[in-house]
Amino acid sequence: MKKFNVGVIGATGMVGQRFLLLLENHPWFNVVCLAASKNSAGKKYKDAVKLWQLAEPMPEKFADMTVMDATADLNTIAKLADFCFCAVNMPKEEIRALEEAYAKAECPIVSNNSAHRFTCDVPMIIPEINAEHLEVIAAQRKRLGTSRGFIAVKSNCSLQSYVPLLHPLKKFGIKSVTVCTYQAVSGAGKTFKTMPEIVDNVIPFIGGEEEKSEKEPLKIWGKVENGEIVCAEAPVITAQCLRVPVSDGHVAAVFVKFENKPAKEEILQAWKEFYGEPQALGLPSAPKRFIHYFDEDDRPQPKLDRNTENGMAVCAGRLREDNLYDYKFIGFSHNTLRGAAGGAVLLAELLAAKGYFG
Repeated sequence: MKKFNVGVIGATGMVGQRFLLLLENHPWFNVVCLAASKNSAGKKYKDAVKLWQLAEPMPEKFADMTVMDATADLNTIAKLADFCFCAVNMPKEEIRALEEAYAKAECPIVSNNSAHRFTCDVPMIIPEINAEHLEVIAAQRKRLGTSRGFIAVKSNCSLQSYVPLLHPLKKFGIKSVTVCTYQAVSGAGKTFKTMPEIVDNVIPFIGGEEEKSEKEPLKIWGKVENGEIVCAEAPVITAQCLRVPVSDGHVAAVFVKFENKPAKEEILQAWKEFYGEPQALGLPSAPKRFIHYFDEDDRPQPKLDRNTENGMAVCAGRLREDNLYDYKFIGFSHNTLRGAAGGAVLLAELLAAKGYFG
């Protein structure tokens, strides 16, 4: 695989910081430019970052890079980079316009943002589940009038804790799902220091999260028809989302009803055997085994299991029959690795392997 020159837009935020840790020694991707708001532009990265929020230190190779203005320097960045990751903190309409501007400048965008998740010709990808949705990029390029430029997005971080566990079970006919997610503070771009109100507390509301949790899986499970992604109509999903005092890792309590109720052993076997294109292609960031099931009654736990397969695996546990639904279980994923920056890097690897960066 050839080396691709990469830009990181929104490099100073928590997800941007995670991108740089993941890309520091990436075998395919070479970071050539960092971009953020005009307030950070012109500064060295180490000076532009007001607070380094991750446990691992800032990579020295990026510390003295000069941060560019994501908007004003767009054309320069588009010429320097073969593609860019995007994780900006801006109003949704501004993000939508910015990402389209990069695409129209022939710079593909791999986005961590939600602005384009329901644009009908923008693929929203969990690489192991719906890699075939990448084919809609051809229609998107036609709409944008581009030959190289496009936008591809990853789904909401909390989905990674339960959608990958439901997907191998679709063959049993999933009728309805109830999910309650217990989400870490890093999902809000915060730490305990910057979100003191979460200490010794649970906040039972995360703006927009429940709507995303109920609707985004239906796009992921949809089909490409006539140049757009048509969302699936089922299963029905209802969600509650809570912010909890955990640094990293989203936990999901999942309840599921089937048309054809499987045996417990069939579910466990479906999880054990499931793999997707990242595993088949041997992508650098792909976990060797996508789903890890724990037999212990008190697993998975964020503290113990967040770094399973470098934080890129999805964990499950406590599968058992339910009095109201057919089964219930616990799901878990690392929200800033599998759920955010790591998921976007894996998506970029998939795009590179399939030739979408040219």
